[in-house]
Amino acid sequence: MSSFRNPVGGQPAAVYWRRRAIVGGALLLVIVVVLLIVFGHGGGSEAAPAPSASASRTASAHRSSSAAERAAARAAAADAAANASARASAAATAAATAIATPEAGATAGATSAPAAGSAKNGATCRKSQITLKALTDKTQYGPTEEPKISMSITNTASTSCHMDLGSSQQVLTITSGTETYWSSKDCQTGGTDQDITIKGGQTLTTPAITWDRTRSSTSTCDSSRPSVTAGGASYHLSVAVGNITSATSAQFVLQ
Repeated sequence: MSSFRNPVGGQPAAVYWRRRAIVGGALLLVIVVVLLIVFGHGGGSEAAPAPSASASRTASAHRSSSAAERAAARAAAADAAANASARASAAATAAATAIATPEAGATAGATSAPAAGSAKNGATCRKSQITLKALTDKTQYGPTEEPKISMSITNTASTSCHMDLGSSQQVLTITSGTETYWSSKDCQTGGTDQDITIKGGQTLTTPAITWDRTRSSTSTCDSSRPSVTAGGASYHLSVAVGNITSATSAQFVLQ
């Protein structure tokens, strides 16, 4: 310890102290550099470089594109849902549509469509198992009353069958004596087909249509028609579906 405090040599003591200070300073500098290297890289605290303007624009464009794509996807999904809803609504309407369509010179009645399945269950109905009946809401009508006419279709067999009961197949005819005064086919347009299943023993009734007490013909579809004779005149309604005709007619009187 005495040699450290009191250097021994041919030089003055101050020279030895300066030398020791230089060596100590160099050693301290080396230690500081080593510490900076170790803690500077090992700490992982380097700041990330700021994104360039081009990168920012690219990210912004990507976000805008993604937002637009999501909006387009949502719009497409909404359209698909609306279309599906519309298709479902149209299918439900078609299933509930009356199998008798009012023709020129007649207006729709309030009778609901017959409850029948549209699937083809069973075999095609045979003519011998189907009975048609002409229907009127009254047997006598006052001077201002208009007859409501329709038909019923009965499957007299014990098993289900199906047949076309669409308006294209139906014919309602009003006669008096040997003369035909009105037919639903005279001015029919857009007749439809509708395959309906009729269960064994089931009776279906078409919606009633209102006859306006005029005489129809194919030449008066777009013009006024003459009124038929009233004052106690008797008329008959007969009905048909395809090649099946009602065995009897429904008689009624116009006052």
